[in-house]
Amino acid sequence: MKKTKKRLLYGAAVVFWLVVWQLAAMAIGQEVFLVSPIQALGTLLELLPQPEFWQRIGFSAGRILLGFLLGAVSSVVLAVAAERWAWVEALLSPVMQLVKATPVASFIILALVWVSGSSLSILISFFMVLPVLYGAVRTGIESADGQLLEMARVFRLPLPCRVKAIWLPAVLPAFRQGCSVALGICWKSGVAAEVIGLPDGSIGDALYRAKITLSTGELFAWTFVIIVLSAAFEKLFLALLDKAVARAAGEEG
Repeated sequence: MKKTKKRLLYGAAVVFWLVVWQLAAMAIGQEVFLVSPIQALGTLLELLPQPEFWQRIGFSAGRILLGFLLGAVSSVVLAVAAERWAWVEALLSPVMQLVKATPVASFIILALVWVSGSSLSILISFFMVLPVLYGAVRTGIESADGQLLEMARVFRLPLPCRVKAIWLPAVLPAFRQGCSVALGICWKSGVAAEVIGLPDGSIGDALYRAKITLSTGELFAWTFVIIVLSAAFEKLFLALLDKAVARAAGEEG
């Protein structure tokens, strides 16, 4: 019942802001500055049948998600190493703080010196994801039950059993929360890298072309596509993690 009510309220909020958007577009009366939601939807429907549209989605999604996966794997490895060796944590601490504090645009411009535009979104997505998931995994490791760990040491529980019974149930919930944040950051920073690097056949390139040609309808259409892709991949990835968390909890029980 609560879920149904929540969905109805969410739907009502969406309708409200669409009406506000429509009224604002009508009041301005200049498509160059603001198109209506109906016009943006019409532009999107025109893009859907075009092969180039899907090629751009595949190009950008593949690179951005590759950067995310590389960042996720690296964050787990580095977090475990930092937990195991104090000198690793000391070395990584200023680096993670630096990455979190540096503006995305600065990273993108610096990265263009080292990599080509087609690989830029991979590198930027990787760097933006790394500190978020590193911190999440560290939090999960620190939340592990100390008594269970002590018992595992006393009974000399093998490492694979220790990981499955103690570490995974502690780390996976924190890692899930980190992924929820990191996936959104990953898409925003990855597309921003494409807008600056302008690799041919990318979503960022399409956004830039729409901007310089004053095709506001395409700008809104591609922005909507980015939002949908980000939400869809987040939902899919978190669903997979939820299954992993449930499986780990079930095996622990």
